[in-house]
Amino acid sequence: MGLLKQALPFVGIFAAALILPLVSNDYWTLIATRAAIYWVLVSALNLVVGFAGQLAIGWVAMLTLGAYTTSVLVAGNVMPPVNVFLALGAAALVGGVAGVIVGLPALRLRTFYFAMTTLGFATIVTQIALAWQDVTGGGIGLVGPVMPAPLDSIFGFYLFCLALAAFCTWITANVAHSRFGRSLVAIRDADVAAESAGISKPLLLGSVFLFAGAMAGIAGGLFATLQSYISPEAFTFDLSVLFFIAILIGGRGSILGPLIATIVLTWLPEFAAPLVAWSTFLYAVLLLVIVLAAPGGIAALLDFRSRRPIEADRSIVVHTDVLPEILAGRLSADPILLKGIVLSFGGVRAIDGLDLQVEPGQVHGLIGPNGSGKTTTLNVISGFYHPEAGSVTLGTAPLPMDAPQTRAASGIARTFQTPRIIGESTVLQNVMVGGAINGKGSFVESLLALPRHRHDEAMLRHDALLALRCVGLAGLAEVRADRLQHSELRFLEIARALMVRPRFLLLDEPAAGLSGDEIHSLGSLIRAISRQGTGVLLVEHHADLIFEICDQVTVLNLGRELAAGTPAEIRVHSEVVSAYLGS
Repeated sequence: MGLLKQALPFVGIFAAALILPLVSNDYWTLIATRAAIYWVLVSALNLVVGFAGQLAIGWVAMLTLGAYTTSVLVAGNVMPPVNVFLALGAAALVGGVAGVIVGLPALRLRTFYFAMTTLGFATIVTQIALAWQDVTGGGIGLVGPVMPAPLDSIFGFYLFCLALAAFCTWITANVAHSRFGRSLVAIRDADVAAESAGISKPLLLGSVFLFAGAMAGIAGGLFATLQSYISPEAFTFDLSVLFFIAILIGGRGSILGPLIATIVLTWLPEFAAPLVAWSTFLYAVLLLVIVLAAPGGIAALLDFRSRRPIEADRSIVVHTDVLPEILAGRLSADPILLKGIVLSFGGVRAIDGLDLQVEPGQVHGLIGPNGSGKTTTLNVISGFYHPEAGSVTLGTAPLPMDAPQTRAASGIARTFQTPRIIGESTVLQNVMVGGAINGKGSFVESLLALPRHRHDEAMLRHDALLALRCVGLAGLAEVRADRLQHSELRFLEIARALMVRPRFLLLDEPAAGLSGDEIHSLGSLIRAISRQGTGVLLVEHHADLIFEICDQVTVLNLGRELAAGTPAEIRVHSEVVSAYLGS
């Protein structure tokens, strides 16, 4: 029933599009065809911009490449003429390769700088089209491809483009609602947490840029057919702005919003023809109005579910009886070993020759004054920091440094001092992100909703609901995460970490901001996790919690080990009492 409700708006839009040629003239059918072609590009670009948060402003370059590749191959300018559908396939290949090339800087550049690289690539493509006159016709241009019958008519071509637009809507929605879509949003809003969950940013972004480039290449071939004649002047900056703003106005993380925005922005100039020279200005004004009136775009206006009231007086009741099912099959007999770790920031020695051993099935407390190196130690184990000296091993196997995305596969999960959550996603979706590496289906299988994709989604949903029940948040599964209380976010992070089925769980001040009852529930949960064989490394300032649930405690001061032993031994250690616990 839920899927049917989600599909109804799309069914309505495409049903209206089918009726359009019967109630209008050929001119409006051509405009609708252009909207369908634009949506082929925007639907895939939406995964890059709206879901992954990459500012790919110059995506008109892929449209240009697709248009010229198709037209040149059909015209036979560099080889014997080929079939138009083979030419569209070649356009998809060229667009996909170009998409990956353009996407590579996204692994190092952020926001404005990446946006400039995409615009620079668009300028390069335009200049090549102008200079390569023997093939592209230079500034004069060349004839676009013609589709075979019955697609050579206005109505036939419109139906073909509409069918392709509907197909693109379906496949991009499949990705959006898969572990890949959730991982893209995690990279956008909580990239550190995404890496800790084992999500490989280079691999995922590479797949998405390849897909978005390929779809833009196909859209370019169709655009050339619609235009009948193409030249570099047809691929303006305004067109690139239209694609980008359609996603921003539509709302990030949505499929329906950008679809509506693409239709509106394609049709708007036809109703304001005298202002066509001001199109970029009008787009900017429209974007400003949307940002001020509805910061979440069209998608936020249509999101009635997130505005439903939720119970205000809530309490967290953990259910540790489900832990055996959650943590089954990931036990470890090997400890995490840190030997001689040294790490400096500038001239400050954050960790100075630290040795630490975290045993499976035990709760190991890590305490000390602020700035003593506790969180830094977790970051070294997690692979976010590369120590200058020393080693980090799981048993005898070294854990690679500067590779936090590898820790989840080794069975190491963590939470953070400040909860790293995806506010616009539901509680359930946030937890499902933690199980991303447990899926078996490929990106292509998710695109086409093949059996392994469906199995992955059913499995991840089942496990996430179990994890939420364990931490006492099952009743909030469908609530947006940014509506939760601070204490609930702490338990949400633990639920996400449990999705890794961790052999070792690193907790960074999980009791911060919790009430007395919530701290008691947290302690019961941590102790129950350790009894399943999972080793827990707990950084915490609540000394009572540390001494109540820990098997071993290490005290740090100025990056060095001040003391180590059982809670009873630490309580009476004179230097610890003086430096940290006080009287």
